[in-house]
Amino acid sequence: MRGKSVLLIIGGGIAAYKSLDLIRRLVERGVKTRAILTRAGAEFVTPLSVAALTAEKVYSDLFSLTDESEMGHIELSRAADLVVVAPATADLMGKLAAGLASDLASTALLATDKRILMAPAMNVRMWQSPSVRRSADILARDGVLFVGPNDGEMACGEFGPGRMAEPLEIVTAIEKALAIPGSALNGFKALVTAGPTQEPLDPVRFLGNRSSGKQGYAIADALASAGADTVLISGPVEIAAPSHVKLVRVTTAREMLAACEAELPADIAVMSAAVADWRPEFAMNSKIKKEAGHAAPVVRLVENPDILAELAHHQKRPRLVVGFAAETDDVLSHATAKRSRKGADWIVANDVSTNGKGETVMGGERNQVHLITATKQESWPEMAKADVARRLVQHITQHFQDTAS
Repeated sequence: MRGKSVLLIIGGGIAAYKSLDLIRRLVERGVKTRAILTRAGAEFVTPLSVAALTAEKVYSDLFSLTDESEMGHIELSRAADLVVVAPATADLMGKLAAGLASDLASTALLATDKRILMAPAMNVRMWQSPSVRRSADILARDGVLFVGPNDGEMACGEFGPGRMAEPLEIVTAIEKALAIPGSALNGFKALVTAGPTQEPLDPVRFLGNRSSGKQGYAIADALASAGADTVLISGPVEIAAPSHVKLVRVTTAREMLAACEAELPADIAVMSAAVADWRPEFAMNSKIKKEAGHAAPVVRLVENPDILAELAHHQKRPRLVVGFAAETDDVLSHATAKRSRKGADWIVANDVSTNGKGETVMGGERNQVHLITATKQESWPEMAKADVARRLVQHITQHFQDTAS
């Protein structure tokens, strides 16, 4: 993103403090950032702190003669490559949806000819209210981009959707919005598996795991953003798929394998799904009841198909097969053996045991991985899963550039 510019509009809300970190992240990436600080936003962060991080004048007054003579609000709204609203309050969303311009921020939003990215932040009840949902629907139809909101605990003590996306998530969304079509993976077809599989025991129970699918979804997003024609084959998850990928939903390991084979041939296969190794030999047609005086039922397990190995040895084998190894001990040695045993070109290994704080990689926002190939091992620092995805796609792109030269 070096050389790009962003106009950041900081709305009023406790999440405004995250906007300072967002500015810092953008500056690190060489993005020139100008800021409009609303009157309500200035109740949470100061113009001085914003100016210190952007190294630019902070704008706030629509009727400032000085600001209008130096850079009018029309020019301010159009000089950037992207307009970002973080936090995007219900007030700012409502004004833009209704076409209202009562201050500098809302006027700039109406006057811009650039894309707008909003990071909503508000109380869960506000976010779920019919009027805010209506505003969000109108803005989405008008082409406004959104990142978040996330689920979590609010400053007011309530829990649910409404937390502003984290700064690195917003940076990822900005990178997508600024992406230039025609990248190195144009013409490539990529296949990505993500999430868990669920193996039914009876109509209400299944064998599964804690995989959230976040890492696989981020990889599919990064591959598609790099120009690849991307198919995402996903087990049951609670997150939305990237808009620019083909999504195929499955439940069991056997369904996932069949969906993968149906999408061959492909150039790239990234098998990040946490596939259940075993399934019940028989799934009952009715719920297994617990009855007093009766012993617990015996469940016989049979092995599921090995999707990574199947694709690595398939007649239509992708040119690059990347597997994932979720380990809890001896991560590198187990992952190295897995790469050889399964026939994968690369293995991305990570430690999914708890970190001492009761947190695990599965379901979290961050990951620390090791990339293992036939010739080398790379240990990457802990980073956001979106950053892991982008870094992996950079290696994939470089691989094909090297093999073509």
